Amino acid sequence: MTTTTARLHKVNDTWELLVDEKPFLILGGELHNSSMSSSRYMSQVWQTLADSGINTVLGAVSWEDIESREGEFQFTELDVIIEGAKTHGLRLIILWFGSFKNGKSSYVPAWVKTDPQRFPRMYIRDADGRLANSGVLSIFHDKCYKADARAFTRLLQHLRDNDKYRTVIMVQVENEVGLRFDSRCRSAVAEKAFKSPVPSELFKFIVTKRQNLHPDFNYYPGDYLETLGKGGRNWEEVFGQSIWTDELFMAYHYARYVEYVASSGRKEYDIPLFTNAWLARPGEAGAAAGGGTPGEYPSGGPVSTALDIWQRFAPGLSFLSPDIYTAPYSETCETYSHNGQPLFIPEQRRDAVGARQVWISIGTYKAIGTSPFGIDTLKPMVNHFVEAYKLLKSVSSLIIHARREGQQIVGFAFENPPLPGQVDATPEFTIGFKDYQVTIDRAFVFGKKAAGYGMIIELEPTKFLLVGKGFKAEWKSRSSTLPYTDIISFLEKSVDVETQELRTERVLNGDESNGGTRANMPNDDPDYGDAIVPVLIPARTGIAVVQVFSLPNEEV
Repeated sequence: MTTTTARLHKVNDTWELLVDEKPFLILGGELHNSSMSSSRYMSQVWQTLADSGINTVLGAVSWEDIESREGEFQFTELDVIIEGAKTHGLRLIILWFGSFKNGKSSYVPAWVKTDPQRFPRMYIRDADGRLANSGVLSIFHDKCYKADARAFTRLLQHLRDNDKYRTVIMVQVENEVGLRFDSRCRSAVAEKAFKSPVPSELFKFIVTKRQNLHPDFNYYPGDYLETLGKGGRNWEEVFGQSIWTDELFMAYHYARYVEYVASSGRKEYDIPLFTNAWLARPGEAGAAAGGGTPGEYPSGGPVSTALDIWQRFAPGLSFLSPDIYTAPYSETCETYSHNGQPLFIPEQRRDAVGARQVWISIGTYKAIGTSPFGIDTLKPMVNHFVEAYKLLKSVSSLIIHARREGQQIVGFAFENPPLPGQVDATPEFTIGFKDYQVTIDRAFVFGKKAAGYGMIIELEPTKFLLVGKGFKAEWKSRSSTLPYTDIISFLEKSVDVETQELRTERVLNGDESNGGTRANMPNDDPDYGDAIVPVLIPARTGIAVVQVFSLPNEEV
């Protein structure tokens, strides 16, 4: 490890995180909320984390832990934790639990919690329409964001001066911000702001950038642009009376609040900063994910309807990240690549489904990294990320090279086949490469098909790198004059740890390619069904290089 601060770097159209000035693919795991409050607890899990294949740990540092008494800062536990990560060869991403965590202010110090006159709270309408204290720090009072910013700045100053080996590579600012149980704050100061003219910087931004706004932004009346141009109108006069107007109002003020905190810290230590989003998911409201309308999910957070507002009014953040639990995975990756920002997934499912989905974000969407939540209580024998991350780690240099060279990459995940009468949520699909259409599906078996995952990289127009298990690929020339396609070679590969070069393990043919018609990348235990001849082989390295050719019809 060196003393170079991690930074984001763009090569062509692809973002990279440079750690020690080298491209670094984050194979992360997020701890439970309270894990990093104790270095003694962490000493018991470091080795298990290191053995699981992750290279980066995400963990919380809370305001109440570092400033339990106003103006007195304590970083002893954090320093021991940073040393523990370094000793085990792991990097850290710190999650700042300051004013907001999952739409609440549960991690602010006691001296803030117990002084509502100095640190006012936001108010909501309860089920009976009465005003109720939300318990959440007000985004409309400067004493709140200034106190948060002071603590955050001291944290970043401490990292700058004491994290000598730059073990910490990024910092998340707050966690899943937004107001829950109402679409906007109803306090007197918030009502005054809501009834005041829409800030000129906001309507100028919308008018100027309206052609490039995310499609989900368009929840407002068709004539709002005309109304905007007149100026001097309040939020409802411009955008109409709706929960979407409320959300826009809250997003603008939340973004400015978080920006104040982030930019204050970044002035002291220029490390990549980001914040994350609790995603909307109609019909699937839960304790920490989903909800169809603002207030069911935290209103004002960086969801798709407000993504542009956050990108414009929180420029101190390097990017905005989705926490993907119930939302459509590919669609969400597409959304959070909006305006070409880096894609990073700090929270997602930690089960087998989540372990398969990372191949989509890292493959197709060129994510700088992924991270399942609750990694420290996941038993090694049921941790599906062990296999996924170890395979990704082995080919990470190849992925980075392909991105830099502009080689086409497609990542995918297949879930277990549906029951009769059910719709297949992950059916076979065909992707177009330069000279070939490639159809990708679950691996061929004689018995019951199973889940699978992987990615395909086009090395050359006729040469492809296949990584993963439980899928098959079939090629067809895109030229109508070349109707016959076959496989020239199908080589099982592994990666030399020292040189990072591919080396051939076996030359596959015959049964493994069905006579040259497909490349089958089997699972560890393929189902033979009732087949008498065991022509299927189990997975081994999960890496192969396939070269194909096509021919015209001959005159006969």
